Amino acid sequence: MAAGGFCKLPNGTVVVALNLPSPAGGAAGVRVLVHAQNRARALTRLRNLGLRAVYLRGNAEPPTPDEVTAVLHHPDGLIWRTAPDNGVLVELWHPIRALLRRPPAVPQG
Repeated sequence: MAAGGFCKLPNGTVVVALNLPSPAGGAAGVRVLVHAQNRARALTRLRNLGLRAVYLRGNAEPPTPDEVTAVLHHPDGLIWRTAPDNGVLVELWHPIRALLRRPPAVPQG
């Protein structure tokens, strides 16, 4: 389950914003933005990437205009950054593959 929200764009598509716990298990969560044809497809895109327990309940934290602009200008339409603790954002947006990338295996021997 995740806090977040969505906004419908004039062309009928939506931008969904979700606050998720960090997949790496860190203390800070992540803010994920998805651009899709509708809310269901946005959540399906995340589930297909392995984020199975992602649901959008309500519209408590919709994407800001700056967030909408960021996701619309990204070729994949799927970006993330660390969620701010104190409301101050200093981190740039990253493509989703950077979040889901697994660390390289350490050879033993």
